[in-house]
Amino acid sequence: MDEKSYYSRLLIALLMVLCFGVIVLQYVCPTSDCQLLHLVSLSSRLGSRAPGDRMNGAGAGDPYSSEDGALVRFVPRFNFTTKDLNRAVDFNIKGDDVIVFLHIQKTGGTTFGRHLVRNIQLERPCECHAGQKKCTCYRPGKRDTWLFSRFSTGWSCGLHADWTELTNCVPSFMGNRESQERRRTPSRNYYYITILRDPVWRYLSEWRHVQRGATWKASKHMCDSRLPTVSELPSCYTGDDWSGCSLEEFMVCPYNLANNRQTRMLADLSLVGCYNLSIMNESQRWAVLLESAKRNLRNMAFFGLTEYQRKTQYLFEHTFRLSFITPFTQLNGTRAASVEVEPETQRRIRKLNQWDVELYEYARDLFLQRFQYARQTERREARQRRLQERRKLRAKVKPWWGVTGKAVFKPTTEPPMTEQPPSFLEEKQADAGQTLESETEGQVEDNWLEEDDSETILDYLENVEQWR
Repeated sequence: MDEKSYYSRLLIALLMVLCFGVIVLQYVCPTSDCQLLHLVSLSSRLGSRAPGDRMNGAGAGDPYSSEDGALVRFVPRFNFTTKDLNRAVDFNIKGDDVIVFLHIQKTGGTTFGRHLVRNIQLERPCECHAGQKKCTCYRPGKRDTWLFSRFSTGWSCGLHADWTELTNCVPSFMGNRESQERRRTPSRNYYYITILRDPVWRYLSEWRHVQRGATWKASKHMCDSRLPTVSELPSCYTGDDWSGCSLEEFMVCPYNLANNRQTRMLADLSLVGCYNLSIMNESQRWAVLLESAKRNLRNMAFFGLTEYQRKTQYLFEHTFRLSFITPFTQLNGTRAASVEVEPETQRRIRKLNQWDVELYEYARDLFLQRFQYARQTERREARQRRLQERRKLRAKVKPWWGVTGKAVFKPTTEPPMTEQPPSFLEEKQADAGQTLESETEGQVEDNWLEEDDSETILDYLENVEQWR
C-alpha cells in the first residue's frame, strides 16, 4: 500500500512539473519565436482550414496573400481594359524574340537581373562563370542571345539606359550582331520589362548610394540622336563624385536626376524636346512625361514592384511561361530602410518626387489588377479542366445509370389493367423507362452542376483577396 502511495505521489509530482514546464515555456517562448509551439500552431491552423483554402505544391497556404506584412483590402482606382490586364505573351526563346530589361537605379534591378540569368529553368541555361560580370544566354541550338540586360549583354546602350535610349538602340544593336541572312528575316519581337519601387525609399536609397561615392557619369542620356549639352544637364557637384553629401544637399539641387527618375526613364523624352527645358514650362513638361510613362508602362510586356517580390515572380512566370528555380524573397532590411527620416522630410521627398508618386500609384493599381486577373484566369482554366474530366466520366457512367434506373423502376400502385394491344403496353413501358432514365440522368447532371456552383462560389470568395 505504501509502495502504491509512493508511486502515486511521484506521478502527481511529475505531472505538476510537466504542467509547470509548459506554463514557463508558454511565457518564455512565444508562439512566433518557438519552433515547437510554432509547429503546434501550424498544425492547428491546417486542421481548421476553411473549405475554400487551397494548398500549393509545398504544402503551405496561398503564398501571395500575406507576403507584404499588414494587409488592407485592395480597391482598384483605375479602369483598365482586358488587353491591359492580360499580358501573357507568346515568347519564343527558340526563335528571334528578345527580352529587354530596363534597369532603373535603386529599384532592386540588380537582384532581379541576377534572377534572369541564374534562376530560370531553361533548356539551355545561361553560362555564368566566377569572376565574370556577364553571362552567356544563348538560345537552344543557336549562338544568339534571347536576353538584353546588364548581366547578359552589358551596358551596350549606355549605363542605365532609359526607355528613349533602349527603344532606339536595341534593334540596331541586335541587328549588328546578326548575320547577313538573318537580317533579311522578319523583324523580331522585343519584350520590354522593368522593376519599380516606392519613390520615397528609392530616393533615399539613391542618396545613400551617391553618398558612398557612386556616380553614373558614364550614362549617355542619348535623345534624338544627340547627347545633352552641359547647360541642358548641369552637374550637382564639382569633383569626381558627390561622396559625403547630406540629404539636404541632395534634395536642394535642382538638376538632380534622382528627382522623379522613374517617370523620366520610362517616358519618351522626344515628346518634350529631350533635356531642353526651354520648350515648355515645367508643369506641362512633367504632365506630358507622366502620361508617356504610364502609356509605356501599360504597353510593356511585364513590370514588377520591389515591394511585391512573390507577386512579381508569379506575373513574370505567367507572362512568359517561364519558371524560376527558387522563389523570390521579400527583403525589407535595405540601407534605405535603416535611415531615420523625419515625417516632414518624407513629405518634402514626396513633393520633390510627386510625378513618381503618381506613377507608382498607377503602376501599383495596374500591377495588382494584373495579378488578380491572372489568378482568376488560372482558377477558371483549372475549373474548365475539371468540368471536362467530369463530362468524360459522366459519359462513361451514364449507361450504367440508365440500366440501374430501368431495373429499379416499379409503379407504386397497380391500377386495374384492361386488355390492351401489345403495341400499347410496349410503348407505355418504353415511355416509363425513358422518363426514369432522363430523370436519373438529370439528377446526376444537377448534382454535378450543384458541385460546380459551389466551387464557383468558393472561387469567388477566394478572389476577394486582401492586398497591401
